[in-house]
Amino acid sequence: MPELTALVTFCKHHLRPGRPGVWAVAAACARLVARVGLGAGLLLLLLMAGAVGPAAADASSDASGKNTPRLATLDWGIAQNLTAMGVPPIAVGQTAGYATWVGAPPLPAKTRDLGLRAQPNLELLSQLEPDRILITEMYRAIEPKLERVAPVSTVDVYFTPGPVWHNTVAAARKLGRIAGRPEAAEALIRRTKKNIRDAAARLPANTAPLLVVQFADFRHVRIYGRGSLIQATMRRMGLENAWHGKTTRWGMAVVPLSRLAQIENGRVVVMGPVPVGVTDEIAASRLWRSLPVVGNAPVVYIPEVWSFGGLPSASRFARLVAGALRSAPASGLGWPRQPAGGS
Repeated sequence: MPELTALVTFCKHHLRPGRPGVWAVAAACARLVARVGLGAGLLLLLLMAGAVGPAAADASSDASGKNTPRLATLDWGIAQNLTAMGVPPIAVGQTAGYATWVGAPPLPAKTRDLGLRAQPNLELLSQLEPDRILITEMYRAIEPKLERVAPVSTVDVYFTPGPVWHNTVAAARKLGRIAGRPEAAEALIRRTKKNIRDAAARLPANTAPLLVVQFADFRHVRIYGRGSLIQATMRRMGLENAWHGKTTRWGMAVVPLSRLAQIENGRVVVMGPVPVGVTDEIAASRLWRSLPVVGNAPVVYIPEVWSFGGLPSASRFARLVAGALRSAPASGLGWPRQPAGGS
């Protein structure tokens, strides 16, 4: 009978444990059961029982039997933290960009790509039926659209008053609560602190202040300073930052390469990814070779670190910078003349 078939389809789609409004949907189904009659109603209830069972199984559980909420996010830092906690999001904005800019931990192969972070594929997001969508203040403008799909929670670091390290740790704890894994969040915090201590113990003696830069193009660099996760991590490693200039809300400054001529004391750390063609341009640049901070000691290179990310970024930066400094040549220009190392 068509009415029964339509009702079963409706309930299969909407009756999922933890789905917003599930009890209202269940009440509507109950009223329709009464309308289709006792015999058809019993058949419907059996079909619904089969439909709800797989849905519950679709919400994965850990060894303790806890259900894992279906979380989606547009933000790479949130995705990074959740993945490190063992509760990766089901969908993330621009997954290819995550691989290029974040590096670690890698997203599971089954993670769905929502498209542009600022303009996500709302149809796909709706089909995935997340229990909650997680954003930062950067995506506040599209929150009303996201709320039509699922409840939205904001987990932010840089628009929240307070030191960036405190806010980064607080964000991890909030994600742990949302995911129902507060113990996993605490484990991540402890692991991060240990990773930073271990990296600091591997640093060469008398390491000079570091100038951490990332090339925007061959004429401009982003420098990380006050208010950045990079500087917060450096301080916990006992490292000094050679950049004392102004920074944006995100703890960085974009300056022309010539501005680096004002810095005399320090050692350059180039952080990936490097835009296409920039390595060759810098290798041939007289300006680069003439910079005092480049001549002080061989420039070292480290792969990508998502500087606006979560605690895994802090661990990754600490490990990479300690390894690069330990293996750096004693003389010469270093990067880009010598092969970039690290992983």
